[in-house]
Amino acid sequence: MNTQLSLSSIQSLIDGNVSDPGSLLGRHSVDYRGQQATAIRMYEPEAQSIWVVDSASGLRRPMRRLHPEGVFEAIFDETPESNYKVEMIDKQGKTVQTTDPYATPSLLSDFDRYLIGEGRHHGLYERLGAQLRTVNGVEGVNFAVWAPNARAVQVVGDFNGWDGRQHGARQLPNLGIWELFIPSAKPGQRYKFRILSEHGQWMDKCDPLAFASELPPLTANIISDINSYAWNDESWLQQRAEFDPMHAPMNVYEVHLGSWQKGPGRTHGWLDYRDLARRLSDYCHRMNFTHVELMPISEHPFTGSWGYQSVGYFAPTSRHGNPEDFMFFVDHLHQNGIGVLIDWVPAHFPKDDHGLRRFDGSALYEHADPRQGEHPDWGTMIFNFGRNEVKNFLIANALFWLDKYHIDGLRVDAVASMLYLDYSREDGEWIPNQYGGRENLESIDFLREFNDAVHENYPGVVTAAEESTAWPGVSKPTSEGGLGFTYKWNMGWMNDTLRYMRNEPIHRQYHQNELTFSLIYAFTENFMLPLSHDEVVHGKGSLISQMPGDMWQKFANLRLLYTYMWTHPGKKLLFMGGELAQWNEWNEDDGPQWMLLDFDTHRGVQQLVSDLNKLVVENAALHHYDFGHEGFEWVDCQNAQDSTLVYLRKGMPGTAPMLICSNFTPVVRENYPIGVPEAGFWKEVFNSDSEAYGGSNVGNYPGAHSRGIGHHGRPDSIAVTLPPLGTTILRLEQ
Repeated sequence: MNTQLSLSSIQSLIDGNVSDPGSLLGRHSVDYRGQQATAIRMYEPEAQSIWVVDSASGLRRPMRRLHPEGVFEAIFDETPESNYKVEMIDKQGKTVQTTDPYATPSLLSDFDRYLIGEGRHHGLYERLGAQLRTVNGVEGVNFAVWAPNARAVQVVGDFNGWDGRQHGARQLPNLGIWELFIPSAKPGQRYKFRILSEHGQWMDKCDPLAFASELPPLTANIISDINSYAWNDESWLQQRAEFDPMHAPMNVYEVHLGSWQKGPGRTHGWLDYRDLARRLSDYCHRMNFTHVELMPISEHPFTGSWGYQSVGYFAPTSRHGNPEDFMFFVDHLHQNGIGVLIDWVPAHFPKDDHGLRRFDGSALYEHADPRQGEHPDWGTMIFNFGRNEVKNFLIANALFWLDKYHIDGLRVDAVASMLYLDYSREDGEWIPNQYGGRENLESIDFLREFNDAVHENYPGVVTAAEESTAWPGVSKPTSEGGLGFTYKWNMGWMNDTLRYMRNEPIHRQYHQNELTFSLIYAFTENFMLPLSHDEVVHGKGSLISQMPGDMWQKFANLRLLYTYMWTHPGKKLLFMGGELAQWNEWNEDDGPQWMLLDFDTHRGVQQLVSDLNKLVVENAALHHYDFGHEGFEWVDCQNAQDSTLVYLRKGMPGTAPMLICSNFTPVVRENYPIGVPEAGFWKEVFNSDSEAYGGSNVGNYPGAHSRGIGHHGRPDSIAVTLPPLGTTILRLEQ
């Protein structure tokens, strides 16, 4: 047998122990009988016979079987065309024309390699993972994965019977990337990467850049075409590019897709993306929400994590359908004027064996030292933001959702844990930075780079930080030393306000500063006011159950809370079920208590939220200057004894100011004098105590004329009735 392959090399191929199968298989120059020749070798266990077909001449040359397990070779005196094809008869007698995986040029250009080496390849998702590709007219899939410390990488899946010996990947020099084109692979087939660690252990790992996965608890990835969906949201995208996040109204409905609504006959009642799209867009229209924010939709193995422990960063969860189904979801909401934000979790990832942890047998995506690489509270791993490849992976992931799925914004989870090295750690459990401080300098650089990449590439797309500390400049541009987020969640406002509302009204006079304190810092950041899922889980109870008093007072307090929130400076976010005044604390198995809408009181709260949303959208005074002093003015914040608050919201010049008068006690206050900046008729445009909302209908319809008497340091005043545990909103009519 004339071959330059040793028996040990052939046996290594059969055993799957070759770290670089491309050194043995494919096209090679050899010295054959003293002459320069070309050898083409293939490992095809399913083949009976194989021919090499010269693309230029069409000549067919048979390959010799070197081993009964399926190792073939052909030697040519002349050099065949580099784009030769292979014709194979398999064991069932079927003839297949294909291409040699090891003769296929890399999908990565020199420029791709340069950008990857720099850690700035924002289109990484178009090069790594499973990319549909046609080579020499043969359709297949190009697989590529970053695993620099692996000894060998195989691609296993439905296309090779999950036997990776014939599909060992080639390692690209100096990149740590393994790559292989497999012509037999097709969309819809499942796959994984089988990795041999430096310690000699084989591991089956999910593709970090996979576009789809099996329904959990199954874990294989699915080859997917994500470039063929026909989008119909061009008009929305054009408008979004001109969207002004500083001055536009934003009322966000936070949703957990797995529990918002259920459907009979489905796995765990999970609705598909297309059904959810129709239902959710209709509901948001009726409720006047401008955006939905989805709790993480990237693939996650444990449903109870709500998506915050992701394994498939580039794959929408299969619980509700495939990638095209999710594209339809976003597309449909856009066509109906609803923006789509998603929760994004770059702070940490779970320890599941098939995921990112010790991906190639080494601490690759995470830090090796648990003082840097693990969250003790959450049992998760922390990304190594100081590694270029990890930063590249995460920033490319953020841009991927904006590019391929037209997402309108990213809410970044757990930013506080990313900023501080000692977050939730005791002394000795963390490592200071190079200057001896507690700031995570690599993470800070990452967040700035992430925000710059988003805003530069996708004008109108917003980013929001869930950040609970006093870190300065979270929503300031990076050019001014900030982190670059569009918005910051106002966790201080949320905590102070809920703490105040839990007090019995008789005690609220001693806590007035909990309401007024937020305006001391309200304009230091671009704040979003959240009443999110975190406020109605883990034993906190639902929002209405946190309200004090008898049944009537609980509903009145909740309506009062919402009206205060919707008229306070800042964009608004409410978690699903809050608009129904549901009694149950939320969990992922039980969504909103829709049956409560059979009761007038619950329908009243729902109608109140809808009307508040509409009021914000239609009145510039309630949204144009959410982040500046020019949009807010205290009229009276000193009357702690009566527990009242009065303030003005103002829009751009030429628009009508709005007067918000709140009474945080159940005592009706009649002929209550309030100073106003202008004389005229102040029309009552909203009253949280309206009988339409389940209130007692105490108010000032149709409004109040100014009296020509100065008050509160203003040239004129009106006398109003403040409803019990209620707010009346009046607008100056020109």
